[in-house]
Amino acid sequence: QVELVESGGGLVQPGGSLRLSCAVSVDILSINTLAWYRQAPGKERDLVAALTSDDRTYYTESVKDRFTISRDDAKNTLYLQMNNLEPDDTADYYCKADAYGLHFWGQGTQVTVSS
Repeated sequence: QVELVESGGGLVQPGGSLRLSCAVSVDILSINTLAWYRQAPGKERDLVAALTSDDRTYYTESVKDRFTISRDDAKNTLYLQMNNLEPDDTADYYCKADAYGLHFWGQGTQVTVSS
């Protein structure tokens, strides 16, 4: 079982920055893939960024050059640094872990980009 707890969401103006954190309950290096998803009101949950255990990264096109996914192995924490935020980035952001042949999700953290 892997427990994931997100934090760091909030209200930010367009052009601002936020850093989301996802605390992982197990050795983060034992997880094959960690990812951030987001779900805007009335829309499906979509992949934003992913990080594999061998440090390969993926970003959806709309966040490339603005968002950075990373992890701190000592703290067992996954991060999503979000810069130059846009109103279209408004969503609930979820952390996901693929490990032991299963998928685990956090409870989400809300990000609102508005002036």
